[in-house]
Amino acid sequence: MRDLTEGPVTGQLVAMAVPIAIGMLFQTLYLVVDLYFVAHLGDAAIAGVSAAGTAMFVIMALTQMLGVGTVALVSHAVGRKDQAEANLIFNQSVVLSALCGALTLAAGWLLGGAYVRSMAAAEAVTAGSAFLYWYTPGLALQFALVALGSALRGTGIVQPTMIVQVLTVLLNTVLAPVLIAGWGTHHPLGAAGAGLASSISVAAGVLFLWIYFARLEHYVRLQAPLLALRPAVVRRILNIGLPAGGEFFMMFVIIGIIYWVIRGFGPAAQAGFGIGGRVMQALFLPVMALAFAAPAVAGQNFGARKFARVRETFRATALLSAALMLALTLVCQWRPQVFIEFFSRQPEVVEVGATYLRIISWNFLATGLIFTCSGLFQALGNTWPSLASSASRLLTFVLPAVLLSRLPHFSLIEVWYLSVATVTLQAITSLVLLRREFRRRLGPVPDSDLASANRPAV
Repeated sequence: MRDLTEGPVTGQLVAMAVPIAIGMLFQTLYLVVDLYFVAHLGDAAIAGVSAAGTAMFVIMALTQMLGVGTVALVSHAVGRKDQAEANLIFNQSVVLSALCGALTLAAGWLLGGAYVRSMAAAEAVTAGSAFLYWYTPGLALQFALVALGSALRGTGIVQPTMIVQVLTVLLNTVLAPVLIAGWGTHHPLGAAGAGLASSISVAAGVLFLWIYFARLEHYVRLQAPLLALRPAVVRRILNIGLPAGGEFFMMFVIIGIIYWVIRGFGPAAQAGFGIGGRVMQALFLPVMALAFAAPAVAGQNFGARKFARVRETFRATALLSAALMLALTLVCQWRPQVFIEFFSRQPEVVEVGATYLRIISWNFLATGLIFTCSGLFQALGNTWPSLASSASRLLTFVLPAVLLSRLPHFSLIEVWYLSVATVTLQAITSLVLLRREFRRRLGPVPDSDLASANRPAV
């Protein structure tokens, strides 16, 4: 356990964010490695795997439901120095992860084919269905990874999760060319191999992290008596986690709508958007790492009732995120095609992907503020305002996008500009709601407390 209620807030954020970013980078490499080898199978395979990969947003929504509630409640308990409460939350989170994993496995195998058919261009359905079938076990095991990693993050520990993510990505990197392209075996599995490689790697990650908890973790640990389902504790986890999961589900809906409205442009357009989206996710990693570190830092201080440090966590996270996002915007305005050409040299794919990145980069700063606000809502234990902010974009984006797609001269650029405008509105909504939440939960803060919030401990 690491005490985050003393010492410089900015330093604690950076110290936690760096290993989180490294872990997330390697996690993203799952998709990048698979996409690199799948790209050699053609545009239809890229489009199919990209469309099927949107199912990950559903899993992210559900894992956020589990992870956000776990981080918030464990960090509050740690801030109060209540180890028994932290341990109870962790064990109940593990139970929920097992239930969610079983449901994901059943849903993926029963409904995966129909899902891909509804999302992908006709030429891409076969590859997408094969990928999703073999990736479903990996999606189911994500819940176990999140439950274990979130409990550690709530206690201020992030290095073990980072190490496990690095190891699993290295394993995936070895397996991807073997299973996708048939290196050494001369039996290429194509898109199915991409899904199988990821599933095997995730399973190894769960095993590695489970061994760590069994042998090295002492603050929170698995205890059989605490694994019996306790509805009152589960409700507390879900009350915080469900709105956060709803946020990611809305992201899934928006991405799904984009795939649906552009499928008439063919697999090359879907491939360009899919690659551009993956690149954008990779670029966002440092900012997302800060947003993932903020709930633990602010959450422990909220539990300890050190409200000035909670406000300072927001200020530091927002400033760091803004600086990073401005730099990323400049990169995407300069040479966005370089990122796309790494995966595909097809002119139409490169044109769609590069145009997407150039236009969508204008909302990077707003996206950083949304991530920051979301992290602070999690720290305060009330994620409903964050859900309301996401819902505002669902209303402003989905209906106009569908209407635009029905116009005779509809173009992809119109969707990208609409996205920029609606993300900006969402950022403004998030800031207004967070300001209100600060007034309700933190109250006024003396100037002396603000001045000392970032002062090193003596």
